[in-house]
Amino acid sequence: MASEDNLTKPVQFLKGVGPKRANLLKRLNLHIARDLLFHFPRDYQDVSELCTVEQLEENQPVSVCGYVEEVELRNTGLGRSILGVLVRQGAQFLRAVWFNQPYMRQRFTKGQRVLLSGKARLNEGRWEMAHPHVESLGRNQEVSAGRILSIYPLTDGLNQGQLRRILQHVIDTCLEEVEEVFPDEYLNKHALWPIQTALPQIHFPIDRASLAQARRRFVYQELFILQLAVALRRQSLTTGGRAAELPMTAKIDSRIRRLLPFDLTTSQSEAVAEITADMARSIPMNRLLQGDVGSGKTVVAVYAMLAAVAHGHQAVLMAPTEVLARQHEQTLGKILGQSQVRMALLIGSLPRGRREEILRGISVGELDLIVGTQALLQSGVEFAKLGLAVIDEQHKFGVQQRAGLRRSGLDAHYLVMTATPIPRTISMTMFGDLNVTTLHDSPPGRQNVHTYLGDDTVREKWWDFFRRKLGEGRQGYVVTPRVEGSEDEILGNVEEAFENLSNGELEEFRLNLIHGRLASEEKQAAMTSFYQGDTQVLVATSVVEVGVDVPNATVMTIENGERFGLAQLHQLRGRISRGTHSGYLCVFADAKTDEARDRLQAFVKTNDGFQLAEVDFRLRGPGDLFSTKQHGLPSFRIADLNRDADTLEQARRDAQTLVAADPQLEQSPHRRLRRMVIVRYGQALELSDVG
Repeated sequence: MASEDNLTKPVQFLKGVGPKRANLLKRLNLHIARDLLFHFPRDYQDVSELCTVEQLEENQPVSVCGYVEEVELRNTGLGRSILGVLVRQGAQFLRAVWFNQPYMRQRFTKGQRVLLSGKARLNEGRWEMAHPHVESLGRNQEVSAGRILSIYPLTDGLNQGQLRRILQHVIDTCLEEVEEVFPDEYLNKHALWPIQTALPQIHFPIDRASLAQARRRFVYQELFILQLAVALRRQSLTTGGRAAELPMTAKIDSRIRRLLPFDLTTSQSEAVAEITADMARSIPMNRLLQGDVGSGKTVVAVYAMLAAVAHGHQAVLMAPTEVLARQHEQTLGKILGQSQVRMALLIGSLPRGRREEILRGISVGELDLIVGTQALLQSGVEFAKLGLAVIDEQHKFGVQQRAGLRRSGLDAHYLVMTATPIPRTISMTMFGDLNVTTLHDSPPGRQNVHTYLGDDTVREKWWDFFRRKLGEGRQGYVVTPRVEGSEDEILGNVEEAFENLSNGELEEFRLNLIHGRLASEEKQAAMTSFYQGDTQVLVATSVVEVGVDVPNATVMTIENGERFGLAQLHQLRGRISRGTHSGYLCVFADAKTDEARDRLQAFVKTNDGFQLAEVDFRLRGPGDLFSTKQHGLPSFRIADLNRDADTLEQARRDAQTLVAADPQLEQSPHRRLRRMVIVRYGQALELSDVG
């Protein structure tokens, strides 16, 4: 029987590691033996069909072993390149090629023994393999047919063979100590492999069928633990607190609707009904309001806030930026101009005296409605009687930030909004603790935006059109990307565009500049000038992507569109055509990858934000849509929300069933599951180990 200390043994003391290699493993966050067991492969290399060059057949997956004879990296212009590596096997040759991946050049040296895996094809009489998997082999290292090799995330100084040998030792010495979290009955019911069967096969599979079974076990477990955490959090929010009952009446409804500048759409009325039904209960509302750009979410939120105020409670609206907070303040100011609702703006740039005045008004109940930024979460903000908290663009706030506002509100009802439509699999994970309300239509009169993809051949024609629209009295935006680099480089990018346009294509018009580095007063002055029409063109970074509402702005130019995500491009498009005039947008881009080209083509083809969100999710995955780091959620070790959507659905149903039967996971068979939930998600989702 192995020692119980094996799983917690520092990696330095494992066979084949030592101090130097231990430091390399620590770069991968691998500190003890257990960490290695759950350091899952990122891919697999199938060498079950190891063959010679003479045996190659077109488009059949194979592996070929040989020696690097020649390496050539050739630039083909416009940032494009071709890397060719000629591999010799006896008297035969196979050429491996990589397009636009110049960094691969450093992986090859002449005389190096390599294993290439992929599909070969004949090109002008010689065999080529495009973008194959590559493994560097020792001169005497055996490569056996019938193997599936694991490909792990690595760091400089560590190769696949070394890590595989270390892992084999850990499995041999530690496997029997790994604890099973699922009861035998559960494993049998769900056709899941026991962990001691699955672990060796996820690292060293004997065949594809075994690999599929092992992967299914760990994908299900990872998604099931997350769904248990979400279910426990949802339960804690509905049973662990008590909120004020704020029922809607015909009189309150009539008073609110009289204040609104236009009638609610059918979709808005349905959303209001769902939200006010929640607010009428003593259970704190925990609802997400999502809708496409221009669908009228703000009006729904205003209705909900006024419903809280009508019952003598306070309401707060928190936005991610001061620009958006001020925009909300102006919108509310117009709506509430004829009412007795007392409102204030709380942002970080307020003078100290004004801030203290507002804090006092909040604490003694002299203010009914407060609009602000993260300044609302700072010490000293004490609400007298907070009934409703609304968070705008909630994916820009982490879980802990949102929870901080909830605590300060003492069980207020809680509504979050996003103008970035959320793919279903994302809503089941990062937003699984929220009930979801969706706005499907737009207010009458909202115009579509004509969207074009441009290059340098149409620039002159586009700027002619842009100037013509300005000459007709319209306004426009020019948006530059937040390029990778320092803040100074980002700033230089937008300032250079401003300078070039002021002295070039738009020199006859009034331009202004806005970006994240400006002081709050400068940003507000720039926006005010644009709102009032004094500025005709606003040159900006993506700081304008959310909330900026200038109905007269109908034209937009986006530079380097390949550097924006689809959701961000759609948000930017939503800044124009917000009035009665049609909008026009041209995205200039130099898309060097298939993914970037597909993304831009999808953007041009549809104005449907829900459809674009699914495309973006399929192309780029969840990390680029909603940063898991921002949400405080650990990244997945093996699950893929795109590929494993069906497993996620099943895990969600199973988790909800289990929590319904054992709400605290206190029963003996479930305690290990609860412990795993707390270790993995306790801090991120504010779950305490009370079971």
